[in-house]
Amino acid sequence: MAVKHRIVSASTGKTVRAAPNAGGQSGSALPLRLAAVVLWIFAIAFEVLALCAMTEKIVIPFFANLSPLVAGIVLLVIDFIFVVAGAQFWKKANRIAPASEANALKFWLWNNMGVIACAAAFVPFIVLLLLNKDTDKRTKAVGIAAAAILLIIGGLASYDFDPVSAESYAQAAGTQQVYWTPHGKRFHTHEDCAALSRTEELTAGSVQEAIDAGRETLCKICEKRDAALIEKIKQTPKEKDAA
Repeated sequence: MAVKHRIVSASTGKTVRAAPNAGGQSGSALPLRLAAVVLWIFAIAFEVLALCAMTEKIVIPFFANLSPLVAGIVLLVIDFIFVVAGAQFWKKANRIAPASEANALKFWLWNNMGVIACAAAFVPFIVLLLLNKDTDKRTKAVGIAAAAILLIIGGLASYDFDPVSAESYAQAAGTQQVYWTPHGKRFHTHEDCAALSRTEELTAGSVQEAIDAGRETLCKICEKRDAALIEKIKQTPKEKDAA
């Protein structure tokens, strides 16, 4: 049986009637984020190997028959594949658990973590190769050019041109209201969320009001329910354009 809560308005402090909620399918952002981080770690590892191979610091067994320049470029391409793959996982995770638009800088950084990872996977290589005095000019020129091209392509592939915000969760759930408890640390888009089953009183308000009250992140249970609705919102305009 669903728990009946007493809902208090965040703006007026008065008891209000609860708004209806909409359900959604399950989804989890954490495995996707972990996969992205692991792939980015591999990308940076291959960046280090590419630099070592191109500057002839080490000889990699699988690339022993290749010149340092060719071996370095091959390793850079592998670096590129890992960093872009990680970015796609991260962007997919953001469709499930998006950041709030309340802080514009944090919102941009969180949505474009793949771009930051891409920079980390190529910029140090470019700088260190440029500063290396033992590498010949041709190897430097080709290596830096290859890394720069992959950096640009990877950055564009990792950039989220159409990010979703936490505020859209409230809209997707069929209400402009979100809910939070007196002592909780998260806000909820569903008044019947299982995490609220033992709470008698809830505060209802906008996402901004929840953030102002110190509840800056969305409940994990609610984010799973809303994941499919967010994706549906993203796909609807594309379907209309196709029609």
